[in-house]
Amino acid sequence: MESLALAIGRALLVAIFIQSGYMKLIAPAGIAGLLTSKGLPMPMALAYAAGAAEIGLGALILIGWKTRYAAAAMIVFVIIATYLGHDFWHMTDPARRMNLVHFMKNLSIIGGLLVLIGSGPGRYSVDRG
Repeated sequence: MESLALAIGRALLVAIFIQSGYMKLIAPAGIAGLLTSKGLPMPMALAYAAGAAEIGLGALILIGWKTRYAAAAMIVFVIIATYLGHDFWHMTDPARRMNLVHFMKNLSIIGGLLVLIGSGPGRYSVDRG
């Protein structure tokens, strides 16, 4: 039962990343605009890199291959994305409230990724660990 829960949990945990990464790859202008507003260089290239990272790391976690490493890399990605995209401390209501919710959601995702690092991917994975 534990391995089945881990397999389903992995799939649910990364669904948001795979969908978000896909959207970044097919319509990168939105994230590129955000990155431009933050003063980052090459925002379009960074938007595509973010989309590829979300899909690639999400796929690794989904199938359970190098799961702990992929989850650790995803944590770094989420921290960077949260800092850049949901900096509620610089906002006023209602944007502040909305971004605080997204910030807290991302903390929960980081928590789930940490649990995955601690537990491993389970039996129903490529790693079988």
